[in-house]
Amino acid sequence: MTKASDLKAHGSASSAIVPCESAAEPVAESGVEPGLAVRTRLAAMIRAEGKGYAALSRLIGRNPAYIQQFIKRGIPRRLTEEDRRKLAAHFGVSEVLLGGPAPRADQPAINLAPEGAIPSASIPIPWLEMDGGQRPPLMLDQSVLAGMGRIPASCLAAIEMRGDSMAPTLMAGDHLLVNLSDTRPCDGLHVLESDAGLTVKRLSLNPVTGRVTILSDNGAYPSVPDCDPAALRLRGRVVWMCRALP
Repeated sequence: MTKASDLKAHGSASSAIVPCESAAEPVAESGVEPGLAVRTRLAAMIRAEGKGYAALSRLIGRNPAYIQQFIKRGIPRRLTEEDRRKLAAHFGVSEVLLGGPAPRADQPAINLAPEGAIPSASIPIPWLEMDGGQRPPLMLDQSVLAGMGRIPASCLAAIEMRGDSMAPTLMAGDHLLVNLSDTRPCDGLHVLESDAGLTVKRLSLNPVTGRVTILSDNGAYPSVPDCDPAALRLRGRVVWMCRALP
């Protein structure tokens, strides 16, 4: 049985996509990201700016409680096209980050930043930890995102590795990016949720039985064999990692 202490370990990173062989990469319908990811990202951008919900609501011509209700309660479920356009222009980011459709391959990019603004080379990535609401977002260079192919930046969250259960693959302090839109139980590194919190583990799928083994790369920690994949609370698949060199 997995130790509670083992369940506190978080992910790491190695600037590379982690392969997942069991199925084709999912594509969100019309390229639109889930509402929760949009709200989390918008909240991270507001915290980084430091102006508050009411000020931003007034900026887009809404009542002072509008943005707070959207982020905290999911009301409305989606931003209107006009609100999304105004917010994207204000923060100097793509509308994709706020729930807009991903541009087609044959469609040229549109600069939504105000005239004269210096385009940002970084994208704010919210943290996945339970206390992530109090932590400034991870600023990720757009060139890194470009190397991830078809994964929308809006579907990514960051997590910091804690503990040594995945050593030597992942070490404490490593930073990971997690694809929140990929919750398939397949071979690779995944973020799992339990009563003890979030943990990064390696999953191994039995192609015959369809059952899953939860593995720790550190042999000092036990593995959990023969798990029902439907019972796993998967938050996403690890797709990138980085580590500071000593």
